[in-house]
Amino acid sequence: MRLPRLLAIDLRPRTVVYAHCDLPCGVYDPAQARIEAESVKALMEKYQGSDDEVFRTRALFIKEQRAELVKHHLWVLWTDYFKPDHFAKYPELHELFNEATKQAGAAGGKGKVDPAEGDKLLAQIDRIAEIFWETKKA
Repeated sequence: MRLPRLLAIDLRPRTVVYAHCDLPCGVYDPAQARIEAESVKALMEKYQGSDDEVFRTRALFIKEQRAELVKHHLWVLWTDYFKPDHFAKYPELHELFNEATKQAGAAGGKGKVDPAEGDKLLAQIDRIAEIFWETKKA
């Protein structure tokens, strides 16, 4: 049976393409993490400003969801966009991502309701965004 061999030959890639990221540039943006982090902080403020236990419970639930999305968007940038040459040029990147994802998690966004914790997370995301945009210029 020569058919499977001929089919394999017909289906093999004819052109090999290389890119520094998994998809064409322009699909990654730290703004996604920042938008969710802004929601986390806003929900912390709403929680602090209310005495209604039902409202506060709902605010906590939504805040937890948004904090998980912050972590997701940061992980995508960390693992899919940034490459070894970025980490060599910006040696603080690994620690910055580690701290930011922890800040979005139990250490901050998911574990606390103090808006100051939301500010810390936003500052970390802003620093990641600065580095991100510097890499886009290169």
